[in-house]
Amino acid sequence: MLGKFFKKPENDMGGRIPPGQTLTTRFPVLTYGPTQHFPASEAQVRIFGLASERTFSWEDLLALPQTTLTYDIHCVTHWSKLDTTWTGVRVTDLLALLDLQPGASHVMVHSAGGYTTNLSLEDFARPENLLAHTFDGQPLEPEHGGPLRLVVPHLFFWKSAKWLSGLEFMDSDRPGFWERNGYHMRGDPFQEQRYDDD
Repeated sequence: MLGKFFKKPENDMGGRIPPGQTLTTRFPVLTYGPTQHFPASEAQVRIFGLASERTFSWEDLLALPQTTLTYDIHCVTHWSKLDTTWTGVRVTDLLALLDLQPGASHVMVHSAGGYTTNLSLEDFARPENLLAHTFDGQPLEPEHGGPLRLVVPHLFFWKSAKWLSGLEFMDSDRPGFWERNGYHMRGDPFQEQRYDDD
């Protein structure tokens, strides 16, 4: 069964495939805890911590410039999916609207259901990162983080938190859920940063 959906790449395809990854044409569903189900109209992103507090409603987010990008994604469970296409709000466009306090250097990403994951501000504030609501031209399904998820394609996909609900700006790094439970604090797939001792 696994051979139908996952295959070892013959090479790194010009540097696109990180070490230890297999290719899939599927989009595997991996989630800790129950899938969150709520209407898109109820989605919102709260900004807090070392930033002027505000909340972006679903309507606010859709009113911002919308960007469609195609890139490869990599899961810590050893699968990679190439040429995935997402639409949403660039993180850089959102950041342009925020008033961050001096010393803000990291972000704790919060999700409906209580999940968290950490990012440095440098990793967060990249132009390819999206607050995504659409995958492959269709509204993002709840199993994949819809109505709204963060997409951070240069890091392992657990950093691309599903059911995005808040962004907490911090003056130092601290672990989120999986980082407290043994995953790497950064998670660069090309450096094989899977676990805290990598």
